[in-house]
Amino acid sequence: MPDLDTIGMAILGRARVITLNVRPEIEKVFARFGADTGEFDVLFTLLRSGPPYRLRPTELFNSLMITSGGLTGRLARLEKAGLVERFPDAADGRSLPVGLTAAGLKMARAAIIEDMKVEAGLLDCLSAAERKSLAGLLRKLALGLENKDR
Repeated sequence: MPDLDTIGMAILGRARVITLNVRPEIEKVFARFGADTGEFDVLFTLLRSGPPYRLRPTELFNSLMITSGGLTGRLARLEKAGLVERFPDAADGRSLPVGLTAAGLKMARAAIIEDMKVEAGLLDCLSAAERKSLAGLLRKLALGLENKDR
């Protein structure tokens, strides 16, 4: 079918292959720290929020693009491991902000440094200019897809 435009499949198919190829290396990093990808998503989101590294559960699950039920299990495992804790909020007793403990902050910082080294290594086949260009194009595509249904 020479007249059929297959560029969408070429781009999205390659994105899928890339994701499938890099996940094992990234997951090895997380496994060395004793947590899974979903749990690190929570820890890294709290780390990105900046001091005091606390967010309300609603802010967390909206940022992570998961359901509140999906977040509940992750938080329970992270609390049990001593990596996050809930803090009382005098202004809003209905919602307990979740924050990194000292151990959670230490682990999140160490893991993100190691993860970024691994991810940078996976991109060694691209020049710095190519990485920057590709990151910009992927950002544009991601934003366009997010806004498509709005």
